[in-house]
Amino acid sequence: MEHISVLLKESIELLNISDDKTYVDATMGRAGHSSEILKKLKSGHLYCFDQDHEAIKFSQDRLQKINNNFSIINDNFVNIKAQLALNNVTKIDGILYDLGVSSPQFDQADRGFSYRLDARLDMRMNQNQELDAHKVINKYSEEELVDMFYKYGEEKFSRSIAKNIVKERKSKEINTTLELVEIIKNSVPKKILYDKKHPARKVFQALRIYVNNELKVFENSLTSALSMLNPGGRIVVITFHSLEEKIVKSIFKDKTLDIKDEFFKKLPVVVENKKDYKLVIRKPIQASLEELELNKRSRSARLWAIERN
Repeated sequence: MEHISVLLKESIELLNISDDKTYVDATMGRAGHSSEILKKLKSGHLYCFDQDHEAIKFSQDRLQKINNNFSIINDNFVNIKAQLALNNVTKIDGILYDLGVSSPQFDQADRGFSYRLDARLDMRMNQNQELDAHKVINKYSEEELVDMFYKYGEEKFSRSIAKNIVKERKSKEINTTLELVEIIKNSVPKKILYDKKHPARKVFQALRIYVNNELKVFENSLTSALSMLNPGGRIVVITFHSLEEKIVKSIFKDKTLDIKDEFFKKLPVVVENKKDYKLVIRKPIQASLEELELNKRSRSARLWAIERN
């Protein structure tokens, strides 16, 4: 299945691209957003981050058909500051984070991301790393699994699911995605099986986030990116679940919120609280009805933007 970039038009507009400046696509994937950024650059340059070898090969070919004002960096975007420094870049004018897993990763069975396709449990964004979902499911303790499913998947049946995983693996290893799905289905109330949303989605989300350390990686990268922004530069983020939203809200609030405490109003001197950043939009943008019809995966997407003063 072809990957459809979520909130493409809106995110590119919010980046407010100038044709002679420096931009970063922290989550290149199949270069949907990267392509649109690159089309707007003449003397400017785009740096793209990705760990997936297949995505890099595909995107290299796609971007070269537009122009050569880009560089692809094969690394996790948590290393944005160090990697850009190696390219003699210390300041940037815009950066995009699309935190969704690309459709090809979900739809390619052997990557082990999908709860609808049978494959070995994997879920690694970086195919060279040692830790994968197979090791987590077969080696981690029941309590560790409970905590993981609840913390990263907000799964309310995490205890019964973890208990049945541990019980099942005593007789044989749990090797595939559909083996895990079957255990999950047998661990939740029957009414959940008739819900529109798949009963395994939260556990699979939790595993993917944990295996790839997604939340901490994103938080650290976002903090680094903010420190690198030129005045007028923007960071645009597309989130897909509440845990990502929580990080964006917390950091953006800390960077932009003015002091409104009554204590400061009563002081005999004026206390300036000029922040270095401002919100570009007050509320996150959601997918239009037209986009929802074309791409169901956009239903949980939220678009955020911040600018350096």
